[in-house]
Amino acid sequence: MHDNHMMLKQVRRALEHEPRIHLHQYPIRIEITGGAVVLEGEAPDIAAKKLALERVGAIDGVRGVVDRLHVVPAARRGDGAIQDSLGEFLLREPELRNCTVRVRAKGRIESLREVTANASGEIEFAVVDGIITLEGAVISLSHKRIAGVLAWWTPGCRDVINSLDVQPDEVDTDDEVVDALRLALEMDPLVQADQIQASCRDFVVTLDGYVRTQEEKRQAELDAWYLFAVDRVVNKIEVQR
Repeated sequence: MHDNHMMLKQVRRALEHEPRIHLHQYPIRIEITGGAVVLEGEAPDIAAKKLALERVGAIDGVRGVVDRLHVVPAARRGDGAIQDSLGEFLLREPELRNCTVRVRAKGRIESLREVTANASGEIEFAVVDGIITLEGAVISLSHKRIAGVLAWWTPGCRDVINSLDVQPDEVDTDDEVVDALRLALEMDPLVQADQIQASCRDFVVTLDGYVRTQEEKRQAELDAWYLFAVDRVVNKIEVQR
């Protein structure tokens, strides 16, 4: 009991020392079970969510972190509306045009597009309480990452569980992350991709360049955070008005 109390203090201190988390505005419930830390609540954005998990996971003695954190959406929407928007995103995205797309809802699976020739994979998604789950298999890590970004972009999304398999297996590298980020930035109508340079080392992304507004700088950073397996984002982008 004493050890749990000490660990609880360490966890709370770690969260309070990370300014992106805003612990007082967005309180996180903390539970410790057998050395594992359960984090539950809402985070202001994907960066705060990932940083909270990283900070707690780095504490000496923590055996694991159970992620029950979700992101506060810009607007609350019903699962049906989220489902419809994501379906449109997946169907419209050129990078995924050769992927079969199916949606699972209320115990039924509906096909939105079937691809049989030169298929790039099958994506099946579901939305429950604003949480999007992606399942199936695609032919590359870029396909997996782009599908995940589209899910995060979907209005009303609170979290994304990206369980897409990559078949055949593909070794993940920093270059793969940069390639996917370049695609995501080019897809994003809110940023000027040609004004942003990205690099990655050990799955830590660094952004450089110039943009017009603080919101564009923030959006470019969020696009990097949305990518599967990205551990940290260093945003060196400058705003030139």
